[in-house]
Amino acid sequence: MPSKYPIFDRSRLHVRPLVERDHDMSLGHVLRIDDNPGEIDEAYRGDLQTVASRLAARGEAAGILMMGAHVVKCGVSRHLIDLLRRGVFSHVAMNGAGAIHDFELASIGATTESVARYIRTGEFGLWDRTGALNDWAVYAAERGLGLGEGFGRKILEENLPHREVSILAAAYELGIPVTVHVGLGYDITHEHPNCDGGAYGQASYRDFLIFTRAVENLEGGVMVSFGSAVMAPEVYLKALSMARNVARQEGRRIADLTTAVFDLTPIQGDIHSELPKSDPGYYFRPHKTILVRTVADGGRSIYIRGDHRLAFPALRRAVLAHGERSG
Repeated sequence: MPSKYPIFDRSRLHVRPLVERDHDMSLGHVLRIDDNPGEIDEAYRGDLQTVASRLAARGEAAGILMMGAHVVKCGVSRHLIDLLRRGVFSHVAMNGAGAIHDFELASIGATTESVARYIRTGEFGLWDRTGALNDWAVYAAERGLGLGEGFGRKILEENLPHREVSILAAAYELGIPVTVHVGLGYDITHEHPNCDGGAYGQASYRDFLIFTRAVENLEGGVMVSFGSAVMAPEVYLKALSMARNVARQEGRRIADLTTAVFDLTPIQGDIHSELPKSDPGYYFRPHKTILVRTVADGGRSIYIRGDHRLAFPALRRAVLAHGERSG
């Protein structure tokens, strides 16, 4: 029996050329590799050194970076790409918006629109070039690829003019997995008439399984979350449970690990203790999930508060000062 409910007819949409959009960010905002935009708060510099030293000393254990889209918008892509080339991170996980900003920068050298401006006219998100990612999602699904692998491959195949700032492309060239964790209806690409929800589901779920496989190697490793309030803690939580389930059956543990959260949200009290449900801070998932619950049986956690544009280059400098990686 077919559904009783009507759906929105996407053929009625007017999709405008991306080149006509006013952008809030361009390549000029992307930091050069030798740029130092400033220092993080002195109170966190010791913790930053600890994160850097554990990344440098992780050996063959996983070094995972989970990131929100704001990391790309802050202009630190070159610094992240450099750390990938140096082998500091073995896996990157991002949300759908992160992939969109990465693609737009690689494609036209600009990204980010004014939501406040374009939502008033019903133009927000409806820009033609960005909709190509929907076709790329089908490409990935048809070939049994995750979204991250498919997107990175296509950026290189299509020889996008600014691919040198693409995290997706650099990771693909290096053979480092980037997984893209998409929630349907979350991203501007899902507004477009050519969006195939089934393709996104198939390719993004493959990315989840690729990510979970990486989490299996977190004993002695490091998981760093930059600016992801929902995707990182929730995806990590499920993947870690699956990995620990299998490890327990095999007589192994995934407990000796380091987690670090970089964010702007103030955390009251002890970051290693869960707040009561009566406190609004209880619902900040990176705290209770990444800093408390998932390291409760032997791990360690660190919280560093500050602007990503300052913190990410600072992390890179600290890792290099520790001699990159050993092992």
